[in-house]
Amino acid sequence: MPQTPDYEAMLAVAIEEARLGLAEGGIPIGAALFHQNGALLGRGHNRRIQDNDPSVHAETDAFRKAGRQRRYHETIMATTLAPCWYCSGLIVQFRIGTVVVGESQTFQGGIAWLRERGVQVIDLNSTACARLLTAFIKSHADVWAEDIGDA
Repeated sequence: MPQTPDYEAMLAVAIEEARLGLAEGGIPIGAALFHQNGALLGRGHNRRIQDNDPSVHAETDAFRKAGRQRRYHETIMATTLAPCWYCSGLIVQFRIGTVVVGESQTFQGGIAWLRERGVQVIDLNSTACARLLTAFIKSHADVWAEDIGDA
């Protein structure tokens, strides 16, 4: 019988990445891509500010660092925040089977759209993720608005 993946442990890796991003002066959003057996394939964080590149979201950073995979339907993307439309598109395009979301209260992103397309979305409603991002938004509202395309 298949074992249920440890979603909390996967999210912990994404939270580490979010904290790294914040320490670098960036937006505290982290992500990690795992095989469904729990093997870590790649991890990353939002690097829009650090790299002066609007396309380096946490999910895309983790995806790129995972390198080429033969197939993605057996992978799990753990992310501290609900994926935006851009990252949701990546998840659908490559058929990532499961997305573990740290929290979606701060930002809903494309969760409903992902579910409509058959992606299993598990929202852990993490207080740690919400606190990290809420504190950032409070002190950097302009950067946050830019990040979500609301500037």
